Amino acid sequence: MKKYVTFKSHLHFEIALLENCRGKRLIGDHIDGFDAPELVLMGSYLPHCWQYQQVKDPSCLPQCYVIHFLPGFLGKEMLETPEARKLSELFSLAARGILFPGDTVDRARPLIQQLLLEEGFGRISLFIQLMDVLVNSKTYTVLASPYYNAAEWSPDSQKISKVFDFIYRNFRNEISLQEVSAVIHMSTTGFCRFFKQNTKKTFTDVLKEVRIGHAAKLLLDGTHNVSGACYESGYNNLSNFNKHFKEVKGRSPRDFLKQYEINPDRAPGGTSQQ
Repeated sequence: MKKYVTFKSHLHFEIALLENCRGKRLIGDHIDGFDAPELVLMGSYLPHCWQYQQVKDPSCLPQCYVIHFLPGFLGKEMLETPEARKLSELFSLAARGILFPGDTVDRARPLIQQLLLEEGFGRISLFIQLMDVLVNSKTYTVLASPYYNAAEWSPDSQKISKVFDFIYRNFRNEISLQEVSAVIHMSTTGFCRFFKQNTKKTFTDVLKEVRIGHAAKLLLDGTHNVSGACYESGYNNLSNFNKHFKEVKGRSPRDFLKQYEINPDRAPGGTSQQ
């Protein structure tokens, strides 16, 4: 595995199983640390990367198993049957990325390892068994926020991926339209039109969602109070931050924390400000 990777975005769905490493996971507008093993299912054109930072067991190499597939591999008619209802629902959630728990990882691991070595119909059979394991997982975590929408299929997906990569690397700083347009060598007017056509959102809206997603994580982690999360997420104005937070999360930062019974005035480190 490479220690640092850039964002990827592609037509195929992806199943990723990571072993013996830890670092940072970035999927859609989701940013969090990861501690492998972990198993994630992602839908089409969902920007994603894992920034591997540490090997857990130095005596073994870190591993990443990746499976790409198209959701229509069983045929549209099959996915519309009552028996495949749960699979169709899983594929819909995959647009935001799905993280599966440890017991599901344990059941999926041998199927994934064997599938990569199998050929012919045996591979199809194993893949269906793998889908059955994922569908019947009792718990899982949907990663990107409900407000996040991955770019629809487009021949310009590589350009979109470059833009998302730039956003995630620089969202804590001021980003002008001139700067982001230059990433894919477009005029600002052409870039705005291109970005809206491919993501169904404005660049400003996407940047806002990424920043607020990061701020929400900092608040829930207990590492920052509201003002700290504001300035650490690319905002220099608390009033503007509160306004954007409510637009994205449906409530103010304080109300967001109260639902988790967390003191919104605590200072970094978990103590309350007096």
